[in-house]
Amino acid sequence: MENEFGRFGGQFVPGVVIEALNELETAFNEAIEDPVFIEEFKYYLKNFVGRPSPIYYAEQLSKKLGGAKIYLKREDLNHTGAHKINNTVGQILLARRMGKKKVIAETGAGQHGVATATTAAMFGMDCEIFQGKIDMERQKLNVFRMEILGAKVTGVETGTKTLADAVDYAIGKWVERIDDTFYLLGSAVGPHPYPTIVKYFQRIIGEEAIKQMDEQAHKLPDYLVACVGGGSNAIGLFTEFIPHEEVKIIGVEAAGKGLHTKDHAATLTLGKEGIIHGMNTKVILDEEGSISPVYSMSAGLDYPGVGPEHAYLQDIKRATYEAVTDKEAVDAFLALSHLEGIIPAIESSHAVAYAMKLAPTLDKDTIILVNLSGRGDKDVEAIKKYLGNSEV
Repeated sequence: MENEFGRFGGQFVPGVVIEALNELETAFNEAIEDPVFIEEFKYYLKNFVGRPSPIYYAEQLSKKLGGAKIYLKREDLNHTGAHKINNTVGQILLARRMGKKKVIAETGAGQHGVATATTAAMFGMDCEIFQGKIDMERQKLNVFRMEILGAKVTGVETGTKTLADAVDYAIGKWVERIDDTFYLLGSAVGPHPYPTIVKYFQRIIGEEAIKQMDEQAHKLPDYLVACVGGGSNAIGLFTEFIPHEEVKIIGVEAAGKGLHTKDHAATLTLGKEGIIHGMNTKVILDEEGSISPVYSMSAGLDYPGVGPEHAYLQDIKRATYEAVTDKEAVDAFLALSHLEGIIPAIESSHAVAYAMKLAPTLDKDTIILVNLSGRGDKDVEAIKKYLGNSEV
């Protein structure tokens, strides 16, 4: 097994799972060398997902802040409203190629669950989604969307009842059903080869962005900014730019109620090296060295680990990682809505918030490209509650 990410990554799972992972890796490597598979993937990205997603110059926001120009990569305009569907299309084609009849998946904010349910419906596959009970409450709209699409949504009652527990539960169920079931993992996390597979299917974001920035601005962006929970939208944007060392890469984590509290999910900022969900990466640990509960108002960033490639990029100093509080994210959510007519996902709002802090410190010829990884319909109720039902 080749490990792409230095000492991070690996396969820390039982033998029965390693066999399934090896089968998956072989099928994936064969598929991406098959022109028919790639052509089919591109067909669905164009005609089902609606790619390419545009890049948009956020002129009003940029003028209001002063300083750098902020551009948005509009993954929120994809079918189902987020970047997640790029990966689910690729993996469901892989599942079909492997002869699997059923798919299971975990979800936090629900966007991966919706995308999985959507692609499973398109290919006529049985689909079950595991979601923490707290996340089900936070994301009722997405739960209903999954059910409308024909998926069974199973609530996870263990632990903190959030994303990390949904991943644990999904892996356990996959072990039970490994013969006929495909585990469609949603982020760039987990045991090898999942981080590599997810990166491959999400790198279309950066591939498009390089061409689009050249067409619109006649230069590469000076900064890339994307939110990081597990980190799939970020790695999707970052990958094509990594060789371009003049481009600064910034991932933005959830500082929750503040880094001085325990109520955050700032894994790369405050975490330590450890094992979670079959990979060696950065993890939030408690005083005893156990995985600690984490917090963010964003269900998609509420995760105590991070994709191993992000840990590696931080380690080699190719990317830096910052943290944004709930309050800063909500302020950015409102600012983008008011100034640009774009309601962003609360996850994406973390990236927008950091760009809003960064832009005024830079000159007007500098370009910041923010990955707007999803739209905010799913978060409107939570934002209203956060604001105390007052007028927005």
